[in-house]
Amino acid sequence: MVERRRMLGEILLDMGLINERQLEQALNDQKTSEEALGRILIRMGHIDGDGLGHALSEQLGVPYYKLSEMKIAQDVLSRVPGPVARQHRVVPVSVDNGHLVVAMENPMDLLVLDNLQVQLESEIRPALASDEEIGVALERYYGVEEKTIDSMMQEISQQDISFVGADESGETVIVSGAEDEQADAPVVKLVSSVIAEAFRERASDIHFEPMEDRFRVRYRIDGVCHIVQELPKRLQPPTLSRIKIMSGMDIAERRVPQDGRIQLNMSGHPIDLRVSALPGLYGESMVLRILDRGDVMRGLSDLGFFEDDMELFNDIIRMATGIFLVTGPTGSGKSTTLYAALSQLNKPDVKIITVEDPVEYQIPGINQVQVLEDIGMSFGRALRSMLRQAPDIIMVGEIRDQETAEIAIQAALTGHLVFSTLHTNDAPSAITRLIDMGVKPFLVASAVQAVMAQRLVRRNCTNCSVGRDPRADERIEIEKVIGRKFDGQVMEGPGCAQCNHTGYKGRLGIFEVMRMADEVRDLVMQRKAASSIRDMAKQLGMRTLREDAWRKVSEGATTPAEVARVTAEEEEVILKAAFDRRSED
Repeated sequence: MVERRRMLGEILLDMGLINERQLEQALNDQKTSEEALGRILIRMGHIDGDGLGHALSEQLGVPYYKLSEMKIAQDVLSRVPGPVARQHRVVPVSVDNGHLVVAMENPMDLLVLDNLQVQLESEIRPALASDEEIGVALERYYGVEEKTIDSMMQEISQQDISFVGADESGETVIVSGAEDEQADAPVVKLVSSVIAEAFRERASDIHFEPMEDRFRVRYRIDGVCHIVQELPKRLQPPTLSRIKIMSGMDIAERRVPQDGRIQLNMSGHPIDLRVSALPGLYGESMVLRILDRGDVMRGLSDLGFFEDDMELFNDIIRMATGIFLVTGPTGSGKSTTLYAALSQLNKPDVKIITVEDPVEYQIPGINQVQVLEDIGMSFGRALRSMLRQAPDIIMVGEIRDQETAEIAIQAALTGHLVFSTLHTNDAPSAITRLIDMGVKPFLVASAVQAVMAQRLVRRNCTNCSVGRDPRADERIEIEKVIGRKFDGQVMEGPGCAQCNHTGYKGRLGIFEVMRMADEVRDLVMQRKAASSIRDMAKQLGMRTLREDAWRKVSEGATTPAEVARVTAEEEEVILKAAFDRRSED
């Protein structure tokens, strides 16, 4: 005898989601509206979509998936091509014993299941998800359908984003926005939409990347790239041309790299975009670096300093003279740190001049100079002129050569406080890098007051992170840093809608601060290797990047996986240090 399928109302009653009176109201409504019972109950406010999903799962005997809380593996998604997924409005979620599990609004639609089985040549197992979540998941994992691009652009109000330029008198004016005569053009809305969405998603970069048969758009969020759209190839030329016009590039030049800049207001929030165009095999790759002026106005405590490091950092940036170097690779937050420091020191009685290539953030009250190599305006030439302006504080965007290094050192030795950056892996290596440039060791020892290396690690999502017991090797690392027994847990997040299913939201710095104590200066004068300087600095209390990262793991700010990802090169530094010691012996 076939078992009777339970009625939806009966299941909802048993689950305690509705009462008898609410069910009776919905059934009476259904007699006239002929609408599905579940939708009537949602419309009446008696249940939500999640409750209905669980009840239908119980009734139909299929699993229910909340797609917004999942991160679907790429190898599963690749089993169903985008056009097929959109055609049938299904989302593949897993592979179970060779069966492909697909989420759909109606798991009993045998026609769709049969078609999928034929098209995909695979056994299909249905699952349940709401139509709204299926639509969001299709867009998230498969991009936006070509026919829906124009309608998507309509969602972005042209009043939300306006581009800023200068008129003939040099006054700042809005040059495009709601008043733009081409505001209705689809490509204008496309570019505006991509920029606005990147800002909302906290992206640091927007990548427009031409492929052989498509035009890909990616955002870099918290240091990791994510594909957000796969646009049709036909939109590539007008999109790139629009960006070139906005950034002041030569629209006809496609053979050589170009750089440009866009200033805009995002709902009243000032944003700068640094634009780079690079010719490639299938067209020009365009990267827009988002420079949010609000980032440099935040307090230094927001950067991720512990209290003791914050006190040390504040002591350093308030020195009367000397050089303070910040080191690290591109994208490690060096400029943000120095701008935050300058913003804190920016007072009416202090004159600050910067020389940069390019000027990333514009700060009121600070004199900022743009390097223009093609007309002879180099770092060295700009620095010489700056010294005649009687500044109190100087920031040099980057020390790239001997000339710049020597002028910066002379400025420090003649009563100026100089901030600058270097591309080295750790703090001690900055000293040997200056000497390798040709600067005399006694000048380096006399002028440099402190060096700070830094990296950025992803911060745990506060919404979904949960604790777990540390592994034995993790416990050893943590206890080595904190100097005591560690009885706590390490925090990790499985991912949720708020963090885009990554487990991380935002970034914070890890730091390695080295003061130039007398013992360190003696080693510099003797031209000792960076490994010897590093050992001495550690004896004097310097905490390495890796140690600072593990300390932040112990506080629940980030994960052991992030420590391994970001500080992998420190293992190489340790091995090199051992080799250098053997060489010196």
